[in-house]
Amino acid sequence: MTSTRSAFGAEFAVPAGYLNNPSIGIPPVHVAEAVADTVMRWSRGATKPPEFDEAVAVARAAYGQLVGVPGEWVASGVSVSHLVANVAAGLEDGAKVLVAKGDFTSVTFPFAAQARRGVTVTEVDLAELPGRLDGYDLVAVSVVQSADGAIVDLDKLREAAEATGTSVLLDATQALGWLPLDLGWADWVVGAGYKFLLSPRGSAWLSVHPRVYERTLPVSANWYAGEDPWQSVYGLPLRLAGDARAFDLSPVWFAQVGAAVALPYLASLDMAAVRAHNVGLADTLLTKLGLPERGTAIVALDGDADRFAEAGVVASMRAGKVRVGFHLYNDLGDVERVLHAIG
Repeated sequence: MTSTRSAFGAEFAVPAGYLNNPSIGIPPVHVAEAVADTVMRWSRGATKPPEFDEAVAVARAAYGQLVGVPGEWVASGVSVSHLVANVAAGLEDGAKVLVAKGDFTSVTFPFAAQARRGVTVTEVDLAELPGRLDGYDLVAVSVVQSADGAIVDLDKLREAAEATGTSVLLDATQALGWLPLDLGWADWVVGAGYKFLLSPRGSAWLSVHPRVYERTLPVSANWYAGEDPWQSVYGLPLRLAGDARAFDLSPVWFAQVGAAVALPYLASLDMAAVRAHNVGLADTLLTKLGLPERGTAIVALDGDADRFAEAGVVASMRAGKVRVGFHLYNDLGDVERVLHAIG
C-alpha cells in the first residue's frame, strides 16, 4: 500500500515495506513533479534543447558537493560503466588493475575488456584490498558493495595509494545520498543517480582530478563535450572543453531535470544525520535477528524471496541472498516487516 511519508523535509509517496533502494530509489514528490511537469511541457511542444543545460549544470555542481570536489572536476554521463570506460581506455598497455572480488561489474568489466592491450585485472577480497596495492597501476572499487553493503576502508585505501603511487577509482553509487563523503583525494569518483541519489535512470557523473585529466580518454567525444556545446555541433577540428566536461555525454534530458532537483536537496541535508537514520534501521534489524551490527545501510539476508513479497517487503535477490536497503523514508515499521518475512 502506497502512503505519503514525511522525512528530512520532503514528502515521499512510497509504499510501506519498500526496501529496494539499492536497486532503485523513490524520489521525493517534488522531484517527481518536476520531471512530470517537464514531460507535459514536452508533450505540448513547449521545450527547447538549450533549456536543459541549466539542469545539467545544477546536477553537476551538486554531485561535486556530495563527493567533495569542485563542479569543474565533474563530467556528466548516463551510466557508471560508460564513464569508467573513459578511465579504462586511458590506461597504458600492460597496466595492472586491482579490484574487489565480487564487485559490481560496471566497475570491473570496462577494465577486463582491455585485455587485448595486455591489461590485467586481479580480484582480491575487499578487506585485503588496501594492503595489496603495491605493484598495481590502478585500484578500482565500490565504496559500498552492491551485494551486501560492505564498506571499503577508505582511510587505509588512501594511505596505501599515497604510499604506492597507485591510482584510485571509486564507485560511490551505493554510498552517495546516505554516507558522508570527502573524496577529493581520489583520482576518479563515479556514481549513478537512480539509487540512493533518488534521480531518474540515465543520470551519472564522474569526478576527474586535474592530475589525471590527460590520462582519461574521451571515448565518446561528442558535441556536448565541446567547450561551447552549441558551437561544436558541426565540423572539425576537435574542440573539447578544457575541464571534466570534455568527458560529458549528451544528456538524457528528463533524467537531468530530476537530478537537478534531487541532488541539491540531498546536498542540503546533514549527511551524518542521514547516515545515522539509515544505518540505525539496518543495525536494528540485524540486532533483532541476533546478528552483529555492520554500520551500513544495505543488508543481505538469508531468506525466501516469496516470503518477503508476501510480507509486503519490496527487496531484491543478489548473490543468493535477499538484499534490503534503508533510506530517508524508511522507519521501524519496515524493519518489522522484514522480521515477519523471516519469521
